[in-house]
Amino acid sequence: MKKRTSKILAVMLASALAAGSLAACGSDSGTTDTKSTLGESSNGTSGSGNTEKTSDGKTKISIYHASWMLANPDSAQVQKVQDAINAYIGDKINVEVELHDIASGEFNDKANLALANNEINLLTTASWQSTIGTDDLYRQNAVYDITDLLPGTTLYDSMPEGIWTAAQYDGKDYFIPIYKEAYEGYDLKTRQALVDKFGWDLSNIKTLKDIEPFLEDCKNDGIKYPYTTGKTAMFNRLYMDNFDFFASYSFLGVDREKDEVVNPIQTDKYKEFTELMCDWAEKGYISEDEVTKTTSDSLAQTQDWGWNWWTCVPNDEENSEGRDKQDEAIVEGLTKKYMHSTSTLGSCYAITANSSEDQAKACIDFLGLLYTDTKLADLYTYGIEGEDYTLNDEGKVVQDSEAYSHSAWESCSVIPLTLLENEPDNKVEMYEKMNNEAETSCAAGFRFDKSNVEAQYSACVNVFEQYGFVLENGGYASADVASVIDEYQNALDEAGYQDVLKEAQTQYLSLIHISEPTRLALI
Repeated sequence: MKKRTSKILAVMLASALAAGSLAACGSDSGTTDTKSTLGESSNGTSGSGNTEKTSDGKTKISIYHASWMLANPDSAQVQKVQDAINAYIGDKINVEVELHDIASGEFNDKANLALANNEINLLTTASWQSTIGTDDLYRQNAVYDITDLLPGTTLYDSMPEGIWTAAQYDGKDYFIPIYKEAYEGYDLKTRQALVDKFGWDLSNIKTLKDIEPFLEDCKNDGIKYPYTTGKTAMFNRLYMDNFDFFASYSFLGVDREKDEVVNPIQTDKYKEFTELMCDWAEKGYISEDEVTKTTSDSLAQTQDWGWNWWTCVPNDEENSEGRDKQDEAIVEGLTKKYMHSTSTLGSCYAITANSSEDQAKACIDFLGLLYTDTKLADLYTYGIEGEDYTLNDEGKVVQDSEAYSHSAWESCSVIPLTLLENEPDNKVEMYEKMNNEAETSCAAGFRFDKSNVEAQYSACVNVFEQYGFVLENGGYASADVASVIDEYQNALDEAGYQDVLKEAQTQYLSLIHISEPTRLALI
């Protein structure tokens, strides 16, 4: 049984070795010495014990902001934006910011290093990020408990209480959601130029498989990536109508019909999806670059792709161009939209545990102003007017910078931001409406506590990287999928999967058997 190329095998072996090395630093390693490196968070005490003050007595905070719009932010322009922010907030809050704009491809490594060196107070993160995601930071005690600092602040009042509740861990506040869509759901997207060129009719697309004839057109046209996954395993996203993947991996999920924790790997849905991916890879629709994780993070800004998945946002058609800077067509409704335990943390901030209380309060003050003040929101997100963006005749933002550029979803609340040129006047109302209409997931409020099975779970994640990620990106011959799934399951079981599954099932049963009013309070 062989993967499609020896190159894939070589890269995956290298990844496995890297994962072993990273285990000492800790995403899923379950090590016990992290607190001494990253600082305490459970009681809000600082790891460094020092509060940096400027000469005029302001509290200085270091911010690490991931850049997804630009592959290489310009450091000189970032400095100009930083200076403009500090000049603006100087008489409003007693805070001075030090801004680090980091390319998304380098963000995890650089932010983790800064975190270990106590050089960072506030960082962008998300439930889906690896090594520095919300679960990683929480398990490593690397995030500050702000439960007692939030009440009565501008930041807390800037969002509905339900958003804060859904974002909690163990009933406490550690993360600050970026207020946008508070649900999760997925669409498909393609380039409008291709729709026009080939005369595609997108109205009949109901499932992922329905785009196959269009992928053939892309391949015949010489497009390098007819379908790109963005180096992402997609079963736990595209099959969310069937399962709530509370652990963010495809090997654990709550079956929505049964309302119980199951092993999705052993379902017909998983076999169906992975066979499709492997078949598409054999036909040349999916590049081996997805398996080897060598596609560029800025691929969406090129002409090298044909189709991709897309995260549902209100007013998809208009928002797509603003986010990826090119004319795109969105096929909506590949999945329904669900409000669940991590949907509010799809993009958020964390205050680091090594911050002093003064620095933590300064971060809250800064974010409170950022989430409510249009001038600051525009500066932080779009940059400097006349240099990084302009305003059109309607007073809407035209982004045209190659030096500094961000989007709302990874920067601040959608409420104060000046609208982009292609956004409707009622954008904020649309977001609020869509948030209210999303289905509440059967597993909303459930957070899997892995502490009793930490080692087994970490081992299962490594097995997933070896088998599941490759399967879900088309890395095996389609004829071998069934036998590879068996091999995958055997490897999971050897890693302790059955212990993990049983623990998750026990915890979920405890949740659903409590009184309904109590459960609803968790949602």
